Amino acid sequence: MKTRAGNSSGFSQMELLMVIAIIAILAALLLPVLSSAKARAKRTMCLSNLKQIDLAVHLYAGDSGDTLPNCGSATYLSYRDGVKSYLGMHQPDSPQDRVFACPADTFYFNESTLAWVAQGHHEQVIYYYSSYAFNGLNLLTNYPNVAYNGLLPGIGGQKLTAVKNPAKTLLVLEAAGLMPYAWHSAKPQLRGGVPMYCDSPNLASFADGHAGLTKIYWNSDVRYPNGGLSVAVYYDPPAGYDYQWSGN
Repeated sequence: MKTRAGNSSGFSQMELLMVIAIIAILAALLLPVLSSAKARAKRTMCLSNLKQIDLAVHLYAGDSGDTLPNCGSATYLSYRDGVKSYLGMHQPDSPQDRVFACPADTFYFNESTLAWVAQGHHEQVIYYYSSYAFNGLNLLTNYPNVAYNGLLPGIGGQKLTAVKNPAKTLLVLEAAGLMPYAWHSAKPQLRGGVPMYCDSPNLASFADGHAGLTKIYWNSDVRYPNGGLSVAVYYDPPAGYDYQWSGN
């Protein structure tokens, strides 16, 4: 039987180009959705970590005469060694300890070189393999506070029940919030060598046990005695913010 030349069942070149164009359009529409879903999943996991660590700090205080961690000047980092047993962890600190690793913690800012480093806090021993910092910089007594010309704010070593406003007082937060910059938003471009910016969104937990995304205030006018920029953890924010570093 003969077939007509025009009855080929294959796609023409024009039809193939149209299919490819449609696939490209669909991909362009879907990629932002997938990226947004991935970012939300990271925030959800990070928030779960924070809630677990917050509970561990509360349990630690309950077994320590209502006293929050005090492990010396580096308590804001070394607190994890005091609370990790309440998370069922008894082995040496490790980057494999997922509860202390925020999945969005993939870079940090090196103040010495004024450059981004493609490595997470939780991957480094100097940060106790943790993405999260405890609000205990008041114990860092050998560090100048150019904001108050005194001790840094914080609640390390204090009685938990003595915190006057637990719903606003930070307990544990992402380490990026100390400066602040953010892991959960587009990485900001350096402006004059500075990555920090006001209202940086960081996940944080509070002394009353709740946790969520919190905008961290930063005052670019506050300087070290040598002219360098200070960081957000040096001072409580002005009115209108829903957090504070001090327990007063």
